[in-house]
Amino acid sequence: MIEAGLGLYAIAIPAAMLALMAVAEWFWPRRELVLGRYPRWLTHALFFLTNAVIGRILSMVVVVGSAAVWADTHHFGLFNQTVWPWWVEALLAFILLDLAVWVQHWTMHRVGFLWRMHKVHHSDRDLDATTALRFHPFELIVSTLFKSACVAALGVPLLVALAFELWLNCNALFNHSNIRLPRQTDRIIRYILVTPDMHLVHHSIDVAEQNRNYGFALTWWDRLFGTYADESAMGREHQAIGLSEIDDGRPSTFLWSMKLPVT
Repeated sequence: MIEAGLGLYAIAIPAAMLALMAVAEWFWPRRELVLGRYPRWLTHALFFLTNAVIGRILSMVVVVGSAAVWADTHHFGLFNQTVWPWWVEALLAFILLDLAVWVQHWTMHRVGFLWRMHKVHHSDRDLDATTALRFHPFELIVSTLFKSACVAALGVPLLVALAFELWLNCNALFNHSNIRLPRQTDRIIRYILVTPDMHLVHHSIDVAEQNRNYGFALTWWDRLFGTYADESAMGREHQAIGLSEIDDGRPSTFLWSMKLPVT
C-alpha cells in the first residue's frame, strides 16, 4: 500500500519537474535548439511510454522497490546487518547508490554493447529536459537490474530506495534542461549537484568530452576520479551536441532511434 502511494508521487513529482523545466527553458533558454521541439518531444514521449510498459513488465520480476523488500524480508545486505540510526543509513544509501549510478554510466561508455544502447541517449542533437526521457528500453532493463542488485546488496530500506529513484529522476530532468543559470549560481550549485552547463560538456560531439562529467546528481565522483571538466574546449556558447557521425534530423525520429543499437 505504501509503495503504491509512493508510486503516485514518483510519477507526479517528476511530471511537475518536467513541466517546470519546460517553462523555464521557454523563458530562459541556454541555447538555440538545432532540431527544435517537434518531432523530438514526440519521440521522447514515445520513449517514455515504451519504457513505462517495459518497467511494468520488469516489475513482475524485479524492480528497485521489490529488491528493497526482498532484502528486508531475508535480512540481506549491509544495512540489515547494522544498528546505525535511520538517517545515517539513508544518507549513506544515497551517497553509495549515487556512486553506483556513476560507475554504471562510466561502464556504459566503455563496454561496446552497452555503449550501443547508451548512444541512443547521446544521439540527440539538442539538450533539454525531455532528453532525460530518451533512454533505449535495453538500457532501462540493464539499469533496473543493476540498481536493484545494488539496493539488495546494501539492504536499502524501501522508502529510501524509492526516494533515491525520485531524487535521481528529478536531478536528471534538471541537468539535462536547456536553462541559463547565472554563472555564479551555477558554480555554487555544482559544488554538490550536476548543473545543466556541467552536463552539457558530457553531451559534446567530442569523444574525449563525452568521457567527462558522468555524474547524474552528485559532482563529487567526477572530481574524485579525475573526470571533471568545467566546460567544453569549444566553449559553452559554441559546443556541438550529439554524435560526430550524425549531423542530420534522424535522431528526432522514434523508429530510427529505436533501431540505432543494432544498425
